[in-house]
Amino acid sequence: MGRRLDGRQKRMNKREEGVGGGRNTLSPASKVQGQGGVKFQNWAKTYGSSPELYFQPTSVEEIREILDMARQRDKRVKVVGGGHSPSDIACTDDFMIQMGKMNRVLKVDKEKQQVTVEGGIFLSDLNVELNKHGLALANLGAVSEVAAAGVIGTGTHNTGIKHGILPTQVVALTLLTASGELLECSESTNPDIFQAARLHLGCLGVILTVTFQCVPQFYLHEVAFPSTLTEVLDHLGDHLKRSQYFRFLWFPHSENVSVIYQDPTTKPPSSSASWLWDYAVGYYLLEFLLWISTFVPSLVSWINRFFFWLLFSSRVENVGVSYRIFNYECRFKQHVQDWAIPIEKTKEALLELKAALENNPKLVAHYPVEVRFVQGDGIWLSPSFQRDSCYMNIIMYRPYGKNVPRLNYWLIYEGIMKKHGGRPHWAKAHSCTRKDFEKMYPAFPKFCALREKLDPTGMFLNPYLEKVFY
Repeated sequence: MGRRLDGRQKRMNKREEGVGGGRNTLSPASKVQGQGGVKFQNWAKTYGSSPELYFQPTSVEEIREILDMARQRDKRVKVVGGGHSPSDIACTDDFMIQMGKMNRVLKVDKEKQQVTVEGGIFLSDLNVELNKHGLALANLGAVSEVAAAGVIGTGTHNTGIKHGILPTQVVALTLLTASGELLECSESTNPDIFQAARLHLGCLGVILTVTFQCVPQFYLHEVAFPSTLTEVLDHLGDHLKRSQYFRFLWFPHSENVSVIYQDPTTKPPSSSASWLWDYAVGYYLLEFLLWISTFVPSLVSWINRFFFWLLFSSRVENVGVSYRIFNYECRFKQHVQDWAIPIEKTKEALLELKAALENNPKLVAHYPVEVRFVQGDGIWLSPSFQRDSCYMNIIMYRPYGKNVPRLNYWLIYEGIMKKHGGRPHWAKAHSCTRKDFEKMYPAFPKFCALREKLDPTGMFLNPYLEKVFY
């Protein structure tokens, strides 16, 4: 093991636009070079920053040198992976470390069904490597062009009431602190740091390695079929029992719902994918109509109904290896919000959101509202901490890069989520501050105390995290 995986590096280079030619070596004896003139943007191009120096280290020693120089120059440091977070959680004007060159699979333990990887490996590469060994991750988010350390750092999730957020699959990790100390963490070694670092927000140090608990490779049978919001909410418990990975898509300004079941299968692979429907209609036509609707907002409700009828009103089935079914393309640049509420509040909260849209005719909401379900856990800053949860994801697309008014929709949604005890997804934009998080998370004071102990000078903070902790 230990082979570097370079297949995704070109894609990462595209995400760092406007690269200048300036380089800054940390010291005469140092091999580490920071690059000036890099403009970082997240995938959706909704947030960005211009770090003073941008680094792509290849070893722990190089990262230590970067942290030493940051201390000497009184600079802050942010570590980035795939840049997919739809918020400014990864942005900084000081030092940025991109982990894409520390992307090796270090060890595969087939007996324990565990894999240890460097923090910079993309899950898209890890999925392929695991498949070669007859293994898989039990659950994945929609996107795998994300780094292992980043995906746990923000609490990425999928759906499945018997499955937790992705960090629950982590059984060990190594953390490099602001002082340069290397900490090994697990349930038995540094257990408090382990519970905090499994969802670390990038504020505890640099995650160097992650060990995931895997399962034997498996295939999934996906079935999508039309229903109504009333039916799904009235029989929510039945749906949760019928499918291991159940979610549904609600089309605002209507009763329309697409129910999606995904379950392990022994059936041979099959696909209903079609370029005509998935791209010509589902992407290009939709983007054009959404752009038109920026001039005529009342079109949005018609677009939602029309595309449900066009693409989601019949039964569709697919069979494939697990990671290919879990993943799907987020084709449009977009603004999103995603909060977790106690699962028993699902019906009440969703009906309140529906009523709010009906009572405010000028308020428009793009499809879909994606509704997923997650098992509770013990991770200190997990939105599913100590409770089974429903994640309710709302979206507003940016057709041809054009922003669509969303503030009123966002505020109404946040108000409903807070009313029902919601906690926001850490990777996604929200308006919460420390006062909110102190109410939301019983373990928040413990996390804050640990963060201050590991990073007393705030080296790993940025404006996003200052709102969280101050």
